[in-house]
Amino acid sequence: MKLIVFGATGTVGKEIVKQALYNGNKVKAFGRNVFTEGLPENENLELVQGALFDESEVLKAIKGCDAVLSAIGGATDGTDKTRSLGMKNIVKQMEKAGVKKIIALGGAGVLDAADGKMVMEQEGFPPEYYAVSQEHKKAYESLKNSSLDWVFVCPPMITEGEPTGIFKTEANHLPGPNNFKISSGNLALFMLKEIVANGFSKQRVGISG
Repeated sequence: MKLIVFGATGTVGKEIVKQALYNGNKVKAFGRNVFTEGLPENENLELVQGALFDESEVLKAIKGCDAVLSAIGGATDGTDKTRSLGMKNIVKQMEKAGVKKIIALGGAGVLDAADGKMVMEQEGFPPEYYAVSQEHKKAYESLKNSSLDWVFVCPPMITEGEPTGIFKTEANHLPGPNNFKISSGNLALFMLKEIVANGFSKQRVGISG
């Protein structure tokens, strides 16, 4: 497959790139700093320097790909709109390019709680995570309102670590029992497997190590 990774220079993005190449895929790594962030040298890796908010650059990068993986991030204080506006642009350009499959990274705050409201709407939700959860919610809404075949992976705390294959998932809710963390390696492993497995089409996914 030919895959494009947005947010390729972050902790999860680098893991996605590494594992995708290991599995024999052709990979495009898109971002402003792709030439300076130590991505692996590989004949199947194409580094695409570009701006996430630039419609023509994103469209050009997506064309010819079989699927999109997004691990875009940024500041968590509400001043950074990379997650919401970046996803909006990715969705728009995928629809233009006719590329349908996207596995995107969100956050646990937009999963459903037992009362049907989102986790971020529950009493006691940590206020320091509310602004970034609002960004994730807007990104989720862009996916939900699109014509794409999307999956929104919503982890709790992400730790650095290699893939072990030991984790739990649940559609639209946090899986239980939950230790509220997942390694970057296992997160990337699930996202790549889901492209083919197609087990959570047009759903949010709670995941935990």
